[in-house]
This record gives sequence, structure tokens and C-alpha cells, in this order.
Amino acid sequence: MLNLPALSNYGAPKPQRVTMAFPAATLMRIVLYYYGKVRDRNASAICEEYVKRCQRYGRVELVELKPRQETWDQPGATVVMLSPDGDLLDTPDFAAIVGAARLAARDLHFVIGPTDGHPDAWKQRAGRLISLSRLTFPHELARAMVCEQIYRALTLIAGHPYPR
Repeated sequence: MLNLPALSNYGAPKPQRVTMAFPAATLMRIVLYYYGKVRDRNASAICEEYVKRCQRYGRVELVELKPRQETWDQPGATVVMLSPDGDLLDTPDFAAIVGAARLAARDLHFVIGPTDGHPDAWKQRAGRLISLSRLTFPHELARAMVCEQIYRALTLIAGHPYPR
């Protein structure tokens, strides 16, 4: 938020709030890849809501992958795999990953692995391994949590009050 002077009817400047959205040129593309059909409509609704909210800050997409499909590995994209043996992050660290990809003007791909986990060869190709928790979550819940964290990171970067 910026306070810019605006002229009132009497010629005296008065403060006016102006919201700053990301300029169109800086919109990034974030893709959350996941394996398996989503069966929980409630978890799916949570994801859809956060993805919808994210659209003002960048393009966020959800892509279902078939077993052993590797379309998440695209040249030029920053790849972050979710894995139980990944780094435990707090929200500012997660936002830093999103912010770094945005500054580098790179697509950002998050990959939630198949039921058996990511093969070691895939992990070696990822730019970063992160863990949501040492606890085990159903894929649908993990997907909803990542969608919320993406939204939280984007709002944090934009200076929006949501992440308080």
C-alpha cells in the first residue's frame, strides 16, 4: 500500500490508499504437479479456492500426473519436490523460494510424489527437496496445504495483510 496525495475539492492534498498488484510483466507461472485422482471433494475445493485467490499474483495451475509421468521436469523451471526427507521450512523460507523464482523470471514447479515416493533419480534432478512435516498426510491434504502456502507466499511478497 502506498499513500499518494490526492487533491480534494478545496485543493488540499488528502491521503489516498492505492493497492499495488504485480505488474502483468512480472506474473510468474507456478504449477503444482500431483499423482493420483483426487477423491476428497472438500480437499479439492480448498485447493481450487486458493488457486483462484492466487491468480491476481501469478498463474497457478494444478496438474494431475499419471504414474511415472515426468512432465514436471521442464527446462528453465525451478523444481521443488515435496518429500519426507526434504528440508523443513517456515513460511518466510517458503516465500523466499517463490520470490527467488519470481525475481529470476522462472516458472516454479512443485511436485507431490506418487504413493511410493519420488525415485532417487528424480530427487537428484530437483532444485530443492522440502517437507511439509515429518508427519504423513494424505496426498489430497498435502495438496491443499501446498496451495495455501503458495497463496500465503504470494501475499507475503506483495505486502498483503493475509499472512499475519
